[in-house]
Amino acid sequence: MRRIFGHFLVAMAVVAASLLAGMAGYEHFEDLAWRDAFINSAMLLGGMGPVNSPQSDGGKIFAGLFALYAGLVFLIVLAIVLTPVIHRVLHTFHWDEAD
Repeated sequence: MRRIFGHFLVAMAVVAASLLAGMAGYEHFEDLAWRDAFINSAMLLGGMGPVNSPQSDGGKIFAGLFALYAGLVFLIVLAIVLTPVIHRVLHTFHWDEAD
């Protein structure tokens, strides 16, 4: 159980770092307030898409790259969380070589 909790904490750290990076990018490229940058980043990381459409060229490029990154983060976080669970399930199917 401790291993699952540890992996969950790592996954949440990845999500938090990604959320902060997205917020910083939206604040820098689109001059959005932090709360608007938060909702855009959270919606992209959640798979829903941005709330505010980017207006600047830099903002459009950032939003596209962040959307691609968000898709990868989803898969990475899923793998981090499920790895100890799958590992435990595979241990239940382990047979001794003597059997």
